[in-house]
Amino acid sequence: MIVYFPRVTIFVGRLAAAAVLGAVLTGCGGSDPRPGPTAARSASASPPAATAPGSPQSKPPTMAPGPAGLTPVFERARTSAGEKTVALTFDADMTADQGPRAARGEHFDNPALIASLRRLKVPSTVFMTGRWAEEYPDQARSIGTDPLFEIANHSYSHHAFKSPCYGLPALDNKAARADVERAFAAFRKAGARNTVPYFRFPGGCYDDRALRALAPAGVTAVQWDVVSGDAFASDADAVAEQVLAGVRPGSVVVMHCTRSAAPVTDEAIERIVPELRRRGYRFVKVSELIEK
Repeated sequence: MIVYFPRVTIFVGRLAAAAVLGAVLTGCGGSDPRPGPTAARSASASPPAATAPGSPQSKPPTMAPGPAGLTPVFERARTSAGEKTVALTFDADMTADQGPRAARGEHFDNPALIASLRRLKVPSTVFMTGRWAEEYPDQARSIGTDPLFEIANHSYSHHAFKSPCYGLPALDNKAARADVERAFAAFRKAGARNTVPYFRFPGGCYDDRALRALAPAGVTAVQWDVVSGDAFASDADAVAEQVLAGVRPGSVVVMHCTRSAAPVTDEAIERIVPELRRRGYRFVKVSELIEK
């Protein structure tokens, strides 16, 4: 499961404990008919540098270590005056116990959403669980070889890195680090190349212990400042209104892309994107916001 939270008002640094707004399940998807090369497997547990087909390899920006060597946390960029950028992010969440449900036909992907983002030419960051990449390897590879997208880490198991966390099973420090590495390995196995060293905590739950346990992974933790409200929503216009009301220059919007738990997200995008562009906003990946 995914839980999502009310707007947070700080920019960069540790979040205070947030009250839960609601729960949301799972994932993302969409296949691209264009073939992409399979990434070579690496013995390293660290994420490979993001690349675009035909371009030189480059390393995505990360933030400096936080206080006392803790994993740094990013949730909104401080942009220069007059610069209107916004990052749409989509959680592709899945747990092992949802595998049988997928086998029975439940959709934890949303090809229509990915198709809309491609048609509208919206650069986006997908926070993917390793379990999702294993369930939908072709789609993970398609997203992860399309320069419009970047894939970030949302853990392998979607277990909690802090307890309590809305009923999620908790990981100890050693298991937490291994869980992150296992997710990156699943992306490589699927052939995703456009992976970035960013991590989103399951349930959005973390504390200093979790930030300390994650520090050796060399990632930046990415939260958000705008909650879309798309979880289990049935009114696409209401989702669009909530996003449009919350976006500010440098915002990170958290959304989801599963037909079963966020069935109107693709419809909401069709309204959100043109309206924000009309207001002068430019869509960017999280890596571009962190670079500022």
